[in-house]
Amino acid sequence: MRIFHLSDLHIGMRLCGRDLSKDQAYVLGQIVELVKERKPDVVILAGDLYDKSVPSAEAVTLFDNFLTDLMEALAGQVIMAIAGNHDSAPRIDYLKAILKRQNVYIVGNPPMKEGERIVCVTKEDAYGPVHFYLLPFVKPSMVRRNLGLAEGDEALSYDETVRRLLAREEINTKERNVLVSHQFYLPVGKDAGEVERSETETVMVGNIDQVFSDVLSPFDYAALGHIHKPMKVGSQVLRYCGTPMGYSISEANQEKGIIEVELLEKGEVKTEVLPLYPLHKILDLKGESEELIRQGCEDYVRLTLTDQTEQNSMELIERLRNAFPGLLEIRREHMESVDYTLQVGGESLSDPFTLICDFLKDSSEEEQEILKEVINSVKGGA
Repeated sequence: MRIFHLSDLHIGMRLCGRDLSKDQAYVLGQIVELVKERKPDVVILAGDLYDKSVPSAEAVTLFDNFLTDLMEALAGQVIMAIAGNHDSAPRIDYLKAILKRQNVYIVGNPPMKEGERIVCVTKEDAYGPVHFYLLPFVKPSMVRRNLGLAEGDEALSYDETVRRLLAREEINTKERNVLVSHQFYLPVGKDAGEVERSETETVMVGNIDQVFSDVLSPFDYAALGHIHKPMKVGSQVLRYCGTPMGYSISEANQEKGIIEVELLEKGEVKTEVLPLYPLHKILDLKGESEELIRQGCEDYVRLTLTDQTEQNSMELIERLRNAFPGLLEIRREHMESVDYTLQVGGESLSDPFTLICDFLKDSSEEEQEILKEVINSVKGGA
């Protein structure tokens, strides 16, 4: 069985205030062409279909066109999609019963009501059945009732929540199983701080949303979403495919693509990354202004000027804008700037929780817990 693994489309995303709709339409068109060429049996969209929980009309139209083109290109094969933390689960669930008749399985909410289980879709090939478990982004508070927790019970961690949800499923490990999930999975024994995160990702204070990857052991492949950089979670078959195009300057040098997965007989899985090419690259350039102007291009660019002497700022900015129509930001290396990071024991600490606690000085443990909840709520809605 051939599978295309995609995630984090973030349709409607803006880059430094710049509209990316043409860039997104361009890369989504490439995906459709690859579907026509490679003819996968299943296309997986592992969450964050939109960038906002209430997407714009333009974003909805773009996703609608993409889904329509995918369905035509697949010619009756299957699309599976789940909601991510940026999506509105009820909006993603809209019309799911009708779409199911068209071989499009979209799941917005995790199992929340008593008796509900993770949605499982089974497809057959020459080697037998393949079971796809579709688990959208889940917070512990979303499934308290489903897991039998009363209001006064102690809250579960993200890790324990995912473990309990998966433990209830009757997973036949003699057959092939695929998990589609949108969470922050971490290899056992690895520190969350070691994982390179994009500027556009929602990072929770203290990495309280981490789930250790040993919970994925029953699955022959895990199609993961949430991390914007392509990444393996301790195994060739536990994968983040990353975003289909760059959404921040921190992604300037990342190669983007689709993970093509081939499930053969039980225990045999092949993967290949099919590259995607952006309409505009994201570049981070540094040098003297005259040198940079000579490198002018149409791509999205952040410039760091190393000139030692001041120039006429308005005139220079105009020349730089003419040379770089996709100019995102200009920095001056020699000018003093405020450093909002703290140096503690030689390590740089710049997360909001640490900065605020340092400012408040004498906050209690109870106040710190409230602060964590506030910061995570704000980030979760970003």
